[in-house]
Amino acid sequence: MPLTDLDRKLLSDLLAGQSGSWKLFVDRFSGLILQVIRHTAHAHSLKLNEDDLEDLCAETFTELLVRDMAALRNFRGRASLATYIGVIARRVVVRKLTEHRFLKALGHVNAHQAAVDFASSDAPASRQAEQKEQVEHLFSKLPRESASLLRWIYLEGLSYAEAARRLGRPLNSIGPLLARIRESVVGSRSAQ
Repeated sequence: MPLTDLDRKLLSDLLAGQSGSWKLFVDRFSGLILQVIRHTAHAHSLKLNEDDLEDLCAETFTELLVRDMAALRNFRGRASLATYIGVIARRVVVRKLTEHRFLKALGHVNAHQAAVDFASSDAPASRQAEQKEQVEHLFSKLPRESASLLRWIYLEGLSYAEAARRLGRPLNSIGPLLARIRESVVGSRSAQ
């Protein structure tokens, strides 16, 4: 489905910084984003509560705003704007799901509450130190490049593009490299 005139104007107004265009954009696409989040979570057998849905929706809108709306500026109109935004929302959910599963595999979180406790200033310092020590120990077992990549992506929040630049690798090699690292970490932990 091609780009509609309504979406073309909305996108043009948004990128031009027209007053009220962001609110119109959010109103138009928030239902779609929530539907994509629910569908993606269901497809991955993940149960989300309302807070999770809101967080992932906000994360999707944040993704659309970063780097001066680069994702929206890169839209070429080869599909509908709704399809394009749906793909971005799905990628956000899958990325967050992957990050959570990876951190869980590292022993960084045992459940959602453990992640909250770890981030909380109320968590005992000895427990935080123990968890940090466990993660650092797992990192020390990895090759230097793998450990650096994991730190950059999952702990520092670097983009795949920035990580690829730092490693001197093509951008499209980062996803497969992360998958291989996760498989090796999960495989080594299950063999223990």
